[in-house]
Order: sequence, then structure tokens, then C-alpha cells
Amino acid sequence: MALLLLSAGAAAQTSDLRYAELPDGKKVAYLDRGKGDYTLLFIHGLGSNLKSWDKNIATLSNHYRCIAIDLPGYGYSTGGDYAYNMSFFADAVRAVIKKLKLRKVVLVGHSMGGQIALTEVLRNSKYIKKLVLLAPAGIETFTDKEKMMLKNVYTPEILMNIPEAQIRKNFEINFVKFPADAEFMIEDRLAMRQTAAYADYCRMIPKCVAGMLDEPIFERLGQVKLPTLVIYGENDLLIPNRILHPALTTKQVAEIARERIPSSKLELAPASGHFVQWEGEAFVNEAIIRFLGK
Repeated sequence: MALLLLSAGAAAQTSDLRYAELPDGKKVAYLDRGKGDYTLLFIHGLGSNLKSWDKNIATLSNHYRCIAIDLPGYGYSTGGDYAYNMSFFADAVRAVIKKLKLRKVVLVGHSMGGQIALTEVLRNSKYIKKLVLLAPAGIETFTDKEKMMLKNVYTPEILMNIPEAQIRKNFEINFVKFPADAEFMIEDRLAMRQTAAYADYCRMIPKCVAGMLDEPIFERLGQVKLPTLVIYGENDLLIPNRILHPALTTKQVAEIARERIPSSKLELAPASGHFVQWEGEAFVNEAIIRFLGK
């Protein structure tokens, strides 16, 4: 289970931020850039936000329409006492697609966002043409005992009391070498601890973790019929979980995804960790362009 605790309170520049008001009243913040035959809908991971796609959209918007969203409860989107499980987030993704009347959609999901994308595709792929999964959650599986251990680690009380040094380590482990241009992630996270929103954040994250564990998609991967690009960083230190599965490698998890998803292609990004779209942005961008075509 990957731990990527970016600030849910968000670093997005608001100059071109837009909002999609959903039928239930929630407002989903999003960025909309570029034009093209395909619309790439970017879904961030656990504890992250739409800024996690900056390095990809800068290049990919030259070829495609790129929409990056803040999931409900994250960034500038509406928060509340929600379930925050995979079905909840998949509902929001579908509602955004309908609200914005998107067609020829490519879901691009990172980590938890990958599991959300798979959840939606397995329910309804009417408007979705292809999938891009970056270090997706849901491929590595856990026993009931392991699930309980993970849930016991992710509690509001523990998250509320993580010391600053540990917060920094939690970010650094997402990279082979922590880059200077990712420092804002730590700064945003620390700043959020000083706000009232931090308590809501600490209540939300355990629900997200439980949602990933309690709504597995592994056994249904064979039902994914869309062309799918799977990318893992060769040096991902979060997938697989090194404590629970010390004998399992990232390459083995990646190969399982390729074998289980019928029309899938696998790429391993060299010198890249879990936050592969940031650390290996050139490799990832080129792989997506090859996959989709210009």
C-alpha cells in the first residue's frame, strides 16, 4: 500500500482553475488545457492533488486535451463526511465526464487513482477509450490479516501526530532522489497542519486506505477490455509493500498487471520511484504519446 501524503489542501495555481458542479452539489476543481482527439482525464493518488500532473500536462497538452481533477475532499474540491472509497471516487469521475460532456476519454490514474480508474472502467466504459495506469494500486493483494495491519497504521490519531521529520521521509520514499522541484509538496503538507482542514484530512485518509483494501479489483482485471498502458518506476519503494511482502519485487507486480489485463502494455521507467510521473516525466510522457499517437 503506497503512502503518498501530499497536501490535500493544495498547491494548485488558481489562475485557470475551474469547477464542475455535480448533481449532488459537490464541486470538483479541475484544470483544462490543450486540444486534441483524445481527452486525458488525470486522477491523482492518495493524499495528492492535481498539481501532481504538472510535468505531464506541460508536454501532453501539446497533443491532447488534458483535464486534471482534485478528487472530492482533496485540493480545491468539496470536502465533507463522505465514504471516500473507490466507488465514491469513481462516481465522481463519471459525473465529471458527464458534466463536461467528454468523449474519447483516456483515464490516467496514479497509485490510488489507478485503482479508481479501474473501478470505473469495470463498471462502465461507455465514454472511456483507453487506460493509462501509473504505479496503480490494486495489483498487489493483501490477506485479511495484512489488511487489518494496514488499517491500524492509518488512523486519524496516528496521522494527526506524525512528526515533521517523518513527514519528510514519507515524501522522500516516493522518489529515488528527492528533487528540489518537489519541495513544495512538503511545504504544503506542513502548512496544512496549521489549518482546521488538517483534521478533516486525517479523517479522510484512513477511509481512502480502507476503500482500496475493501474494494479489490484484482480478480476482475481480466474483464478490462480497453487498451491499457501500465507504467511502474523500476525503483518503486512503495509497491510492493516491503514490510508485508519482502520477497516480492516491483517488476513482479508490474508483470502481474500485464498478464492479468488482456490488452495491456507494460513499461518500466528507469531511475524512477513511486511518483513516476514526476521523477520520470520524460519517459512517461513519451510512453503515453507512443501509446495514444499524436
